[in-house]
Amino acid sequence: MDSDIVLYIVVATALAFDFTNGFHDTANAIATSISTRALSPRAAVLMSAIFNFAGAFVSLAVAATVAQGIVEADAVTPTIVFGGLIGAIAWNLATWWFGLPSSSSHALIGGMIGSAFVAKGASVIEVDGVIEKVIIPALIAPTLAFAVAGASILVAYRVVGRQRPGVVNRGYRLGQLVTGSLFSLAHGTNDAQKTMGIITLALIAHGNLPANDFEVPTWVIVSSATAISLGTYFGGWRIIRTMGSRIIKMDPAQGFSAQGAGSAVVLTASHLGFPLSTTHVISGGIMGAGAAKRLSAVRWGVAGNIALAWVLTLPCSAVIGGVAYGMSQLFGDDALGVIVVTLLVAGLIAAAFGTRVRRGPAITSPAGVEA
Repeated sequence: MDSDIVLYIVVATALAFDFTNGFHDTANAIATSISTRALSPRAAVLMSAIFNFAGAFVSLAVAATVAQGIVEADAVTPTIVFGGLIGAIAWNLATWWFGLPSSSSHALIGGMIGSAFVAKGASVIEVDGVIEKVIIPALIAPTLAFAVAGASILVAYRVVGRQRPGVVNRGYRLGQLVTGSLFSLAHGTNDAQKTMGIITLALIAHGNLPANDFEVPTWVIVSSATAISLGTYFGGWRIIRTMGSRIIKMDPAQGFSAQGAGSAVVLTASHLGFPLSTTHVISGGIMGAGAAKRLSAVRWGVAGNIALAWVLTLPCSAVIGGVAYGMSQLFGDDALGVIVVTLLVAGLIAAAFGTRVRRGPAITSPAGVEA
């Protein structure tokens, strides 16, 4: 009975992480469209939520990587999964609080690594898998998006250089309806699968699914798609402002180029089974679109803060995940420790949001745009 309770809490926590993933990463898909006024904020989040939901059904390659390529599946217990999820949720909310675009994907992977390390030691970490499917893509993907977006904006300016700005801007705003939808689809395809993989891993550890035949149940796909799309709809306005206006002052052509480059990179990674950071990719695309116009167009100080958050994500979420697992074990191997940690984390989140509400809303919509 205790193990069943732990599994229920793990599934609920995984879906809560999926919600924070959508909430945290809304900016990845729509910040550029809002910044260039291609879409109103509410229309943008609705569009993104729909395509995030649809994207979750496109592929399961990333889910398999998360479930089998980061930590040895045979060594995982539901409590280890729980610790990893707490690490990811805590880091997502911390970076949201400060308006920093960090990687929900790397937060989840870091949390799992930290929790598994404390529970079983370093031997259960799939080091080669982490390097090949997390670290290397994390370095290549934003660089590739930077280069593709930069080349795209140079071509775009060359093609429309003699046209009237009003006509050009209207055309690229229409184009952003397509690229924004495509990036939202790509986000759902890559990010929702991470939660599917984690829940499936917990089901395998609990004995509900066979370990030698990886298959994601339909209810896991639907619930994960629903959670991430709901999180997307409610939106993380604090990060939208950073992505949409603080890195560069963006025009519609730059927004179109950044979104198009990001979509291509994320969809390719999803096909190959790489759990990519969509935050890294779109940030690289935005910087590339700005730098190709002129280097001074990019606010490199803001870019440096974002890069620092990227570097800190894996180790910090790993530490939190390890601490969460360790705290749960203070009460033994039964459900009590997981329940206590769940209540403690819920209380801390409620207190933090209560403080935010008493002080008044910090940012309810992107800079200068009514939600």
